[in-house]
Amino acid sequence: MAEKVSCGDIVVMQKKHPCGSDKWQVLRTGADIKLKCLGCGHIVMLDYAAFIKRMKKVLIDEQ
Repeated sequence: MAEKVSCGDIVVMQKKHPCGSDKWQVLRTGADIKLKCLGCGHIVMLDYAAFIKRMKKVLIDEQ
């Protein structure tokens, strides 16, 4: 079962970003997830299903 994520969480993705980092900060949740790379600051949006498939684990859970 996928973990619940919220804005501000730090997640680890399965593949590394070209900058070398695999850690991302969740900026926005909903039907789409907005992520910011913690290595270079690049921002991407993924649909929720793709995000859940590619996410490995939640490192920091801000609640």
